[in-house]
Amino acid sequence: MPKYNIAFDVAHKPRGKIDENLTELRDFLNSNDFLCYNFLETPITQNSLKPFDILVFVCPDFARITTMEMTEINNWVRQDGGGLLLLSHAGGDRGRNSNLSELSQNFGIVFENDQVLDTTYNLGMENMPIITAFIPPHPITNGISSLCYRSGCSLSVLGSAISIVSSNETSEPFSSALVCVSEPDNGRICAIGSYELFRDRVGGGFSNDEHPNFAFNVFSWLISEYRMELHSRGAIPAITPQVESEVHQSSDYIPSTSQSGSESGQKVDINFSMNISKQSELVELLKIFQSQIEMIKTTIDKLVKTATSSEISSTTSKSLGKNPSNSSSKKPKSSIADGFDELLAPPEDLSELPPKPDSLKKKEDLIGLPKLDSEEKLAPLPKPKSGKKSKKSELIEHKNALESKLNSVRNLIEFIEKKYSSEQMDKKSYEKRISQLKSDLKTTQDKIDEIDKQL
Repeated sequence: MPKYNIAFDVAHKPRGKIDENLTELRDFLNSNDFLCYNFLETPITQNSLKPFDILVFVCPDFARITTMEMTEINNWVRQDGGGLLLLSHAGGDRGRNSNLSELSQNFGIVFENDQVLDTTYNLGMENMPIITAFIPPHPITNGISSLCYRSGCSLSVLGSAISIVSSNETSEPFSSALVCVSEPDNGRICAIGSYELFRDRVGGGFSNDEHPNFAFNVFSWLISEYRMELHSRGAIPAITPQVESEVHQSSDYIPSTSQSGSESGQKVDINFSMNISKQSELVELLKIFQSQIEMIKTTIDKLVKTATSSEISSTTSKSLGKNPSNSSSKKPKSSIADGFDELLAPPEDLSELPPKPDSLKKKEDLIGLPKLDSEEKLAPLPKPKSGKKSKKSELIEHKNALESKLNSVRNLIEFIEKKYSSEQMDKKSYEKRISQLKSDLKTTQDKIDEIDKQL
Protein backbone atom coordinates (compact mmCIF):
# COMPACT_ATOMS: atom_id res chain seq x y z
CA MET A 1 0.00 0.00 0.00
CA PRO A 2 1.46 3.40 -0.97
CA LYS A 3 2.29 6.11 1.51
CA TYR A 4 0.32 9.28 0.83
CA ASN A 5 2.15 12.61 1.09
CA ILE A 6 0.63 15.46 3.11
CA ALA A 7 1.92 19.02 2.67
CA PHE A 8 1.37 21.28 5.70
CA ASP A 9 1.74 24.86 4.49
CA VAL A 10 4.21 26.96 6.53
CA ALA A 11 4.61 29.93 4.18
CA HIS A 12 1.38 31.64 5.33
CA LYS A 13 2.09 31.89 9.07
CA PRO A 14 -0.11 28.98 10.25
CA ARG A 15 -1.19 28.88 13.91
CA GLY A 16 -0.84 25.10 13.76
CA LYS A 17 2.58 23.59 13.00
CA ILE A 18 3.36 19.87 12.80
CA ASP A 19 6.65 20.25 14.68
CA GLU A 20 5.28 22.50 17.44
CA ASN A 21 1.62 22.08 18.43
CA LEU A 22 0.41 19.36 16.03
CA THR A 23 3.04 16.74 16.85
CA GLU A 24 0.49 14.14 18.01
CA LEU A 25 -1.43 14.45 14.75
CA ARG A 26 1.84 14.28 12.78
CA ASP A 27 3.06 11.12 14.53
CA PHE A 28 -0.37 9.51 14.28
CA LEU A 29 -0.57 10.13 10.52
CA ASN A 30 3.03 9.02 9.93
CA SER A 31 2.14 5.69 11.54
CA ASN A 32 -1.03 5.24 9.45
CA ASP A 33 -0.03 5.22 5.75
CA PHE A 34 0.75 8.94 5.49
CA LEU A 35 3.93 11.04 5.39
CA CYS A 36 3.78 14.59 6.77
CA TYR A 37 5.93 17.37 5.32
CA ASN A 38 6.50 21.03 6.09
CA PHE A 39 5.62 22.64 2.75
CA LEU A 40 8.07 25.49 2.20
CA GLU A 41 7.15 26.54 -1.32
CA THR A 42 6.23 30.16 -1.97
CA PRO A 43 4.40 31.03 -4.07
CA ILE A 44 2.46 27.76 -4.23
CA THR A 45 2.13 26.40 -7.77
CA GLN A 46 0.32 23.47 -9.35
CA ASN A 47 3.67 21.98 -10.32
CA SER A 48 5.07 22.20 -6.77
CA LEU A 49 1.94 20.42 -5.47
CA LYS A 50 2.05 17.49 -7.92
CA PRO A 51 4.08 15.18 -5.60
CA PHE A 52 1.59 15.74 -2.75
CA ASP A 53 -1.78 14.06 -2.27
CA ILE A 54 -3.11 16.49 0.37
CA LEU A 55 -2.46 20.19 1.07
CA VAL A 56 -3.35 21.53 4.53
CA PHE A 57 -3.77 25.16 5.61
CA VAL A 58 -3.81 25.20 9.42
CA CYS A 59 -5.33 28.61 10.17
CA PRO A 60 -3.14 31.22 8.43
CA ASP A 61 -2.55 34.11 10.84
CA PHE A 62 -2.11 37.64 9.46
CA ALA A 63 -1.15 36.22 6.07
CA ARG A 64 -3.03 36.06 2.80
CA ILE A 65 -3.03 33.54 -0.03
CA THR A 66 -2.42 35.34 -3.33
CA THR A 67 -4.81 35.23 -6.28
CA MET A 68 -2.16 33.46 -8.32
CA GLU A 69 -1.75 30.78 -5.64
CA MET A 70 -5.53 30.24 -5.45
CA THR A 71 -5.63 29.62 -9.19
CA GLU A 72 -2.77 27.13 -8.97
CA ILE A 73 -4.33 25.30 -6.01
CA ASN A 74 -7.70 25.19 -7.76
CA ASN A 75 -6.10 23.63 -10.85
CA TRP A 76 -4.20 21.08 -8.74
CA VAL A 77 -7.41 20.00 -6.98
CA ARG A 78 -9.54 19.73 -10.11
CA GLN A 79 -6.98 18.40 -12.57
CA ASP A 80 -4.55 16.40 -10.40
CA GLY A 81 -7.12 15.07 -7.92
CA GLY A 82 -5.56 16.84 -4.93
CA GLY A 83 -7.16 16.80 -1.48
CA LEU A 84 -7.44 20.20 0.21
CA LEU A 85 -7.99 20.56 3.97
CA LEU A 86 -8.77 24.06 5.28
CA LEU A 87 -8.76 24.66 9.05
CA SER A 88 -9.80 27.95 10.66
CA HIS A 89 -10.47 29.32 14.16
CA ALA A 90 -12.97 31.38 16.13
CA GLY A 91 -13.54 34.68 14.32
CA GLY A 92 -12.92 33.23 10.87
CA ASP A 93 -10.99 35.33 8.36
CA ARG A 94 -11.72 38.62 10.10
CA GLY A 95 -10.45 37.33 13.43
CA ARG A 96 -7.22 36.05 11.87
CA ASN A 97 -6.84 38.74 9.18
CA SER A 98 -6.56 36.02 6.54
CA ASN A 99 -8.49 35.06 3.41
CA LEU A 100 -9.23 31.34 3.58
CA SER A 101 -12.81 32.03 2.45
CA GLU A 102 -11.56 33.47 -0.84
CA LEU A 103 -9.98 30.08 -1.52
CA SER A 104 -12.81 27.93 -0.11
CA GLN A 105 -15.61 29.78 -1.91
CA ASN A 106 -14.21 28.42 -5.18
CA PHE A 107 -15.55 25.10 -3.89
CA GLY A 108 -18.81 26.40 -2.36
CA ILE A 109 -17.72 26.95 1.28
CA VAL A 110 -17.32 30.12 3.38
CA PHE A 111 -15.89 30.56 6.90
CA GLU A 112 -18.08 32.83 9.07
CA ASN A 113 -16.74 35.56 11.37
CA ASP A 114 -18.20 34.09 14.57
CA GLN A 115 -17.54 31.62 17.38
CA VAL A 116 -19.58 28.51 18.17
CA LEU A 117 -20.65 28.46 21.83
CA ASP A 118 -22.82 26.11 23.89
CA THR A 119 -23.61 26.69 27.55
CA THR A 120 -25.44 23.35 27.90
CA TYR A 121 -23.34 20.67 26.23
CA ASN A 122 -19.63 21.40 26.56
CA LEU A 123 -16.34 20.19 27.96
CA GLY A 124 -16.35 22.61 30.88
CA MET A 125 -16.35 25.85 28.90
CA GLU A 126 -18.92 27.27 26.47
CA ASN A 127 -16.34 27.64 23.69
CA MET A 128 -15.69 23.87 23.84
CA PRO A 129 -19.10 22.54 22.71
CA ILE A 130 -19.67 18.80 22.41
CA ILE A 131 -21.16 18.21 18.96
CA THR A 132 -23.29 15.16 18.08
CA ALA A 133 -25.20 16.23 14.93
CA PHE A 134 -23.69 14.26 12.03
CA ILE A 135 -26.18 14.49 9.16
CA PRO A 136 -26.15 13.27 6.43
CA PRO A 137 -24.05 10.11 6.96
CA HIS A 138 -20.58 10.48 5.45
CA PRO A 139 -17.30 8.47 5.47
CA ILE A 140 -15.66 11.25 7.52
CA THR A 141 -18.15 10.86 10.38
CA ASN A 142 -18.43 7.08 10.14
CA GLY A 143 -18.15 5.57 13.63
CA ILE A 144 -18.05 9.01 15.29
CA SER A 145 -20.63 9.82 17.98
CA SER A 146 -19.26 13.12 19.35
CA LEU A 147 -16.59 15.78 18.79
CA CYS A 148 -15.35 18.68 20.88
CA TYR A 149 -15.46 21.70 18.56
CA ARG A 150 -12.87 23.74 20.45
CA SER A 151 -12.67 27.51 19.71
CA GLY A 152 -14.13 27.25 16.23
CA CYS A 153 -16.24 29.29 13.82
CA SER A 154 -19.25 28.17 11.79
CA LEU A 155 -19.38 27.76 8.01
CA SER A 156 -21.83 28.50 5.20
CA VAL A 157 -22.50 26.23 2.25
CA LEU A 158 -22.86 27.34 -1.35
CA GLY A 159 -23.41 25.44 -4.59
CA SER A 160 -22.60 21.74 -4.58
CA ALA A 161 -20.81 21.61 -1.20
CA ILE A 162 -22.57 19.91 1.73
CA SER A 163 -22.42 20.16 5.52
CA ILE A 164 -21.76 16.87 7.35
CA VAL A 165 -21.40 18.18 10.94
CA SER A 166 -23.69 20.81 12.48
CA SER A 167 -23.85 22.68 15.78
CA ASN A 168 -26.40 21.66 18.43
CA GLU A 169 -29.83 23.22 18.78
CA THR A 170 -28.54 24.58 22.08
CA SER A 171 -25.50 26.17 20.41
CA GLU A 172 -25.02 29.73 19.26
CA PRO A 173 -25.26 29.86 16.30
CA PHE A 174 -27.58 26.83 16.36
CA SER A 175 -27.82 24.09 13.71
CA SER A 176 -25.03 25.70 11.68
CA ALA A 177 -22.48 23.97 9.45
CA LEU A 178 -19.17 23.13 11.17
CA VAL A 179 -17.57 20.64 8.76
CA CYS A 180 -18.21 20.92 5.01
CA VAL A 181 -17.05 18.84 2.05
CA SER A 182 -17.00 19.20 -1.72
CA GLU A 183 -15.87 17.00 -4.63
CA PRO A 184 -14.97 19.23 -7.59
CA ASP A 185 -13.91 17.25 -10.69
CA ASN A 186 -11.06 14.88 -9.69
CA GLY A 187 -10.36 16.35 -6.25
CA ARG A 188 -11.83 16.63 -2.77
CA ILE A 189 -12.18 19.46 -0.24
CA CYS A 190 -12.83 19.43 3.50
CA ALA A 191 -13.26 22.63 5.54
CA ILE A 192 -13.40 22.72 9.37
CA GLY A 193 -13.83 25.88 11.43
CA SER A 194 -11.68 24.61 14.34
CA TYR A 195 -8.02 23.68 13.96
CA GLU A 196 -7.74 23.31 17.73
CA LEU A 197 -9.53 19.94 17.77
CA PHE A 198 -6.21 18.62 16.37
CA ARG A 199 -3.94 20.50 18.83
CA ASP A 200 -1.50 18.88 21.27
CA ARG A 201 -2.01 18.66 25.02
CA VAL A 202 -5.18 20.69 25.45
CA GLY A 203 -8.64 19.69 26.61
CA GLY A 204 -10.78 18.99 23.56
CA GLY A 205 -7.65 18.66 21.38
CA PHE A 206 -6.27 15.72 19.42
CA SER A 207 -6.15 13.38 22.43
CA ASN A 208 -9.92 13.71 22.91
CA ASP A 209 -11.62 10.31 22.70
CA GLU A 210 -12.79 10.21 19.07
CA HIS A 211 -10.58 12.86 17.48
CA PRO A 212 -7.85 10.43 16.27
CA ASN A 213 -10.53 8.35 14.54
CA PHE A 214 -12.04 11.52 13.08
CA ALA A 215 -8.62 12.68 11.81
CA PHE A 216 -8.00 9.34 10.14
CA ASN A 217 -11.39 9.50 8.43
CA VAL A 218 -10.74 13.06 7.19
CA PHE A 219 -7.32 12.37 5.67
CA SER A 220 -8.37 9.00 4.24
CA TRP A 221 -11.39 10.53 2.51
CA LEU A 222 -9.27 13.33 1.02
CA ILE A 223 -7.40 10.73 -1.05
CA SER A 224 -9.57 10.66 -4.17
CA GLU A 225 -10.00 7.64 -6.43
CA TYR A 226 -8.22 9.54 -9.19
CA ARG A 227 -5.24 10.06 -6.88
CA MET A 228 -5.17 6.35 -6.03
CA GLU A 229 -5.13 5.58 -9.73
CA LEU A 230 -2.14 7.89 -10.27
CA HIS A 231 -0.28 6.04 -7.50
CA SER A 232 -1.10 2.65 -9.03
CA ARG A 233 0.35 3.83 -12.37
CA GLY A 234 3.44 5.28 -10.75
CA ALA A 235 2.51 8.72 -12.08
CA ILE A 236 3.30 10.67 -8.88
CA PRO A 237 6.59 12.61 -9.14
CA ALA A 238 9.17 12.31 -6.38
CA ILE A 239 9.50 14.95 -3.67
CA THR A 240 12.94 16.52 -4.04
CA PRO A 241 13.16 19.96 -2.42
CA GLN A 242 11.02 19.20 0.64
CA VAL A 243 12.23 17.76 3.94
CA GLU A 244 10.02 15.18 5.61
CA SER A 245 9.02 16.07 9.14
CA GLU A 246 11.04 14.03 11.62
CA VAL A 247 9.27 11.84 14.15
CA HIS A 248 10.53 12.41 17.69
CA GLN A 249 7.94 10.83 19.92
CA SER A 250 8.18 7.09 19.58
CA SER A 251 10.27 4.30 18.09
CA ASP A 252 7.07 2.92 16.59
CA TYR A 253 7.27 5.57 13.90
CA ILE A 254 9.90 4.89 11.22
CA PRO A 255 11.15 7.91 9.25
CA SER A 256 11.43 7.70 5.49
CA THR A 257 14.87 7.23 3.95
CA SER A 258 14.32 10.53 2.16
CA GLN A 259 14.47 12.37 5.47
CA SER A 260 17.31 14.79 5.99
CA GLY A 261 18.23 17.38 8.59
CA SER A 262 21.02 19.38 10.15
CA GLU A 263 22.52 16.24 11.72
CA SER A 264 23.25 14.64 8.36
CA GLY A 265 25.67 17.42 7.43
CA GLN A 266 24.54 17.22 3.82
CA LYS A 267 24.10 20.36 1.77
CA VAL A 268 20.60 20.71 0.32
CA ASP A 269 20.27 22.82 -2.81
CA ILE A 270 16.75 24.05 -3.43
CA ASN A 271 16.24 25.44 -6.89
CA PHE A 272 12.92 26.75 -8.09
CA SER A 273 11.67 28.96 -10.87
CA MET A 274 8.56 31.07 -11.22
CA ASN A 275 6.63 32.70 -13.99
CA ILE A 276 5.25 36.15 -13.22
CA SER A 277 3.01 37.64 -15.87
CA LYS A 278 1.58 40.63 -13.98
CA GLN A 279 3.10 43.41 -11.94
CA SER A 280 0.46 42.81 -9.22
CA GLU A 281 1.68 39.22 -8.81
CA LEU A 282 5.25 40.44 -8.32
CA VAL A 283 4.08 42.96 -5.70
CA GLU A 284 2.18 40.26 -3.78
CA LEU A 285 5.23 37.99 -3.84
CA LEU A 286 7.53 40.76 -2.59
CA LYS A 287 5.09 41.53 0.25
CA ILE A 288 5.27 37.89 1.36
CA PHE A 289 9.09 38.00 1.41
CA GLN A 290 9.06 41.35 3.22
CA SER A 291 6.73 40.01 5.92
CA GLN A 292 8.93 36.96 6.48
CA ILE A 293 12.08 39.12 6.73
CA GLU A 294 10.43 41.41 9.30
CA MET A 295 9.41 38.42 11.42
CA ILE A 296 13.00 37.07 11.40
CA LYS A 297 14.38 40.54 12.24
CA THR A 298 12.01 40.83 15.23
CA THR A 299 13.17 37.45 16.57
CA ILE A 300 16.85 38.37 16.17
CA ASP A 301 16.30 41.71 17.97
CA LYS A 302 14.74 39.85 20.93
CA LEU A 303 17.69 37.44 21.11
CA VAL A 304 20.22 40.29 20.97
CA LYS A 305 18.34 42.13 23.74
CA THR A 306 18.28 38.97 25.89
CA ALA A 307 22.00 38.31 25.36
CA THR A 308 22.89 41.94 26.18
CA SER A 309 20.75 41.89 29.32
CA SER A 310 22.43 38.67 30.45
CA GLU A 311 25.92 40.17 29.99
CA ILE A 312 25.04 43.33 31.96
CA SER A 313 23.48 41.30 34.78
CA SER A 314 26.57 39.09 35.03
CA THR A 315 28.96 42.08 35.12
CA THR A 316 26.92 43.87 37.81
CA SER A 317 26.82 40.77 39.98
CA LYS A 318 30.61 40.39 39.86
CA SER A 319 31.30 44.05 40.59
CA LEU A 320 29.13 43.97 43.69
CA GLY A 321 30.70 40.74 44.90
CA LYS A 322 27.38 39.01 45.39
CA ASN A 323 27.32 35.35 46.31
CA PRO A 324 24.63 33.45 44.36
CA SER A 325 24.04 31.13 47.28
CA ASN A 326 22.94 34.05 49.44
CA SER A 327 20.36 35.34 46.99
CA SER A 328 18.28 32.21 46.41
CA SER A 329 15.12 34.02 47.37
CA LYS A 330 15.60 36.58 44.62
CA LYS A 331 14.75 36.12 40.96
CA PRO A 332 17.59 34.29 39.13
CA LYS A 333 19.55 36.10 36.47
CA SER A 334 18.44 35.70 32.89
CA SER A 335 20.57 33.87 30.39
CA ILE A 336 20.66 33.38 26.67
CA ALA A 337 19.06 29.98 27.18
CA ASP A 338 16.27 31.63 29.16
CA GLY A 339 15.75 34.02 26.28
CA PHE A 340 15.37 31.15 23.84
CA ASP A 341 12.96 29.40 26.19
CA GLU A 342 10.86 32.56 26.47
CA LEU A 343 10.70 33.00 22.69
CA LEU A 344 9.85 29.39 22.04
CA ALA A 345 7.46 28.90 24.97
CA PRO A 346 3.83 27.98 24.09
CA PRO A 347 1.20 30.69 24.67
CA GLU A 348 -0.44 28.82 27.51
CA ASP A 349 0.33 26.36 30.28
CA LEU A 350 0.01 22.91 28.74
CA SER A 351 -0.84 19.74 30.54
CA GLU A 352 1.26 16.60 30.23
CA LEU A 353 1.45 14.85 26.88
CA PRO A 354 -1.24 12.15 26.72
CA PRO A 355 -0.45 8.69 25.33
CA LYS A 356 -0.76 8.40 21.57
CA PRO A 357 -3.37 6.07 20.03
CA ASP A 358 -1.93 2.65 19.28
CA SER A 359 -4.03 1.82 16.24
CA LEU A 360 -7.34 2.34 14.53
CA LYS A 361 -7.94 -1.39 14.18
CA LYS A 362 -10.05 -1.38 17.36
CA LYS A 363 -12.26 1.56 16.53
CA GLU A 364 -14.56 0.77 19.39
CA ASP A 365 -11.81 1.96 21.72
CA LEU A 366 -12.05 5.40 20.14
CA ILE A 367 -15.84 5.74 20.26
CA GLY A 368 -17.58 7.50 23.11
CA LEU A 369 -18.11 10.90 24.65
CA PRO A 370 -14.97 12.78 25.76
CA LYS A 371 -13.68 11.64 29.13
CA LEU A 372 -13.92 14.19 31.91
CA ASP A 373 -11.42 12.59 34.26
CA SER A 374 -9.08 15.53 34.68
CA GLU A 375 -10.06 18.94 35.93
CA GLU A 376 -6.73 20.30 34.67
CA LYS A 377 -8.11 19.89 31.14
CA LEU A 378 -11.08 22.04 32.01
CA ALA A 379 -9.44 24.80 33.99
CA PRO A 380 -5.77 24.99 35.04
CA LEU A 381 -5.52 25.00 38.83
CA PRO A 382 -2.83 26.54 41.01
CA LYS A 383 -0.38 23.97 42.36
CA PRO A 384 -0.10 24.00 46.19
CA LYS A 385 3.40 24.45 47.53
CA SER A 386 5.00 21.20 48.61
CA GLY A 387 4.89 20.54 52.33
CA LYS A 388 2.56 23.45 53.02
CA LYS A 389 -1.19 23.55 53.55
CA SER A 390 -3.19 24.93 50.61
CA LYS A 391 -4.46 28.45 51.06
CA LYS A 392 -8.18 28.98 51.47
CA SER A 393 -8.42 30.96 48.22
CA GLU A 394 -6.77 28.11 46.31
CA LEU A 395 -9.18 25.59 47.79
CA ILE A 396 -12.17 27.75 46.86
CA GLU A 397 -10.87 28.15 43.30
CA HIS A 398 -10.34 24.40 43.08
CA LYS A 399 -13.86 23.77 44.34
CA ASN A 400 -15.40 26.20 41.84
CA ALA A 401 -13.66 24.40 38.97
CA LEU A 402 -14.91 21.04 40.22
CA GLU A 403 -18.47 22.35 40.56
CA SER A 404 -18.33 23.64 36.98
CA LYS A 405 -17.23 20.20 35.86
CA LEU A 406 -19.99 18.60 37.95
CA ASN A 407 -22.64 20.66 36.15
CA SER A 408 -21.20 19.72 32.76
CA VAL A 409 -21.28 16.01 33.62
CA ARG A 410 -24.90 16.28 34.81
CA ASN A 411 -25.85 18.01 31.55
CA LEU A 412 -24.16 15.23 29.58
CA ILE A 413 -26.01 12.55 31.54
CA GLU A 414 -29.30 14.31 30.84
CA PHE A 415 -28.40 14.59 27.16
CA ILE A 416 -27.49 10.88 26.88
CA GLU A 417 -30.70 9.84 28.61
CA LYS A 418 -32.80 11.93 26.22
CA LYS A 419 -30.93 10.48 23.26
CA TYR A 420 -31.54 6.92 24.53
CA SER A 421 -35.21 7.52 25.31
CA SER A 422 -35.75 8.82 21.76
CA GLU A 423 -34.14 5.60 20.42
CA GLN A 424 -31.19 7.44 18.88
CA MET A 425 -28.76 5.30 20.86
CA ASP A 426 -28.57 1.54 21.41
CA LYS A 427 -28.75 0.07 24.93
CA LYS A 428 -25.15 -1.15 25.04
CA SER A 429 -23.67 2.25 24.13
CA TYR A 430 -26.07 3.97 26.54
CA GLU A 431 -25.14 1.77 29.51
CA LYS A 432 -21.42 2.14 28.82
CA ARG A 433 -21.50 5.95 28.64
CA ILE A 434 -23.88 6.42 31.53
CA SER A 435 -21.67 4.19 33.68
CA GLN A 436 -18.58 6.25 32.82
CA LEU A 437 -20.31 9.56 33.45
CA LYS A 438 -21.88 8.49 36.76
CA SER A 439 -18.51 7.20 37.95
CA ASP A 440 -16.94 10.54 37.07
CA LEU A 441 -19.84 12.33 38.77
CA LYS A 442 -19.19 10.45 42.03
CA THR A 443 -15.43 11.02 41.89
CA THR A 444 -15.91 14.76 41.34
CA GLN A 445 -18.45 15.02 44.16
CA ASP A 446 -16.10 13.18 46.53
CA LYS A 447 -13.35 15.70 45.75
CA ILE A 448 -15.74 18.58 46.46
CA ASP A 449 -16.74 16.99 49.79
CA GLU A 450 -13.08 16.60 50.73
CA ILE A 451 -12.43 20.29 50.02
CA ASP A 452 -15.50 21.24 52.09
CA LYS A 453 -13.98 19.40 55.06
CA GLN A 454 -10.72 21.33 54.69
CA LEU A 455 -12.60 24.61 54.51
